Amino acid sequence: MDKIKWGIIGAGDVCEKKSGPALYKIEHSELVAVMRRDEAKIKDFAARHGVGKYYTDAEQLINDPDVNMIYVATPPASHKEYAIKALKAGKPVYVEKPMAMSYTECMEMVGAAKNAKQNLFVAYYRRALPYFLKVKELIDNNKIGKILTAEIKYFRPASGSDMDTGNQTWRVNREIAGDGYFFDLAPHTLDILDFLLGEIEEAKGYTQNLGGHYSVSDTISAIIQFKSGVTGTGQWCFVSSEQARQDTIIINGTEGYIRFNTFDFRPICLTTAKGTELFETKHPEHIQQPLIQTIVNELRGTGTCPSTGVSGARTSRVMDMITKKI
Repeated sequence: MDKIKWGIIGAGDVCEKKSGPALYKIEHSELVAVMRRDEAKIKDFAARHGVGKYYTDAEQLINDPDVNMIYVATPPASHKEYAIKALKAGKPVYVEKPMAMSYTECMEMVGAAKNAKQNLFVAYYRRALPYFLKVKELIDNNKIGKILTAEIKYFRPASGSDMDTGNQTWRVNREIAGDGYFFDLAPHTLDILDFLLGEIEEAKGYTQNLGGHYSVSDTISAIIQFKSGVTGTGQWCFVSSEQARQDTIIINGTEGYIRFNTFDFRPICLTTAKGTELFETKHPEHIQQPLIQTIVNELRGTGTCPSTGVSGARTSRVMDMITKKI
């Protein structure tokens, strides 16, 4: 594939800055068509981003002969449907996270990609960000010795839209997004730990709704076991006080520990017997661009993308184990 000609299904907020502009700013990559059911909104998006064609029907975009790569950027409930349709149409797919509503759906997508002999990529873009690549470098260079444990803590208060029963965010709608903010935010952390420490073999969890603002879980605790033998714990609370707000990952080793974040991107902290060292990294304007660049490279035969359907499915499997779906 000499030039990647993208079509977006579900060109909403995530495509405005995080991902959309990268599709036409990267060399050998072009955004040729976009789709959203609201015609006024998709017409406006196309005009602002210089996209020549827009649709209100996903199948029309999938079957557009000028499109040779599909980006599924809808809420999770429709990821499987659109991804499989695109794969069957003979087009590779880049799908937003979480990959689907369940591990079972993810494996259906992986199977469809295999049968169609097409690539399937997932938007776990942290795998290509300089921040997390620096953490991986520290681990791979044995800066903290043998890895022993991983600790996750993510606490934040409920937002106004969480408590507005008349206009709640779709992210707490079980039918559209899965099990609330845990399915929206926790997979970023679980996936980056898969990238840094290897596959998670087992996970157990407890989920509760303690805030009462919506029907899905808002407080989750988990124990995880990596294939390497490393053990881990995770705590997520989406109804905490502002004073308890926290976004922390700590990886402990025999020679020290590394402290970093999933979302805040505060300086990476390496602590050993020699003292504490801080590392800062530069963040791209479009946060998905580094990963999208690896997709373009792979499709052109000049590189490899680190986030595939297979790795994305592993993260969904862990979430399903924590929430007792499997």
